[in-house]
Amino acid sequence: MSQPASASATRRIEALRSKNLRLALVLASIALTFFAGFIAKIVLFSHA
Repeated sequence: MSQPASASATRRIEALRSKNLRLALVLASIALTFFAGFIAKIVLFSHA
């Protein structure tokens, strides 16, 4: 039999989700920056 989650457990889960979301956004922005740099490098050096 499962018991309902307590308020403190719910707060911990929400805090963990918000931390995970922040980490995901940071990692995605880093990946996007590398990708944009790679594309810019190809465009800038393709004229040589």
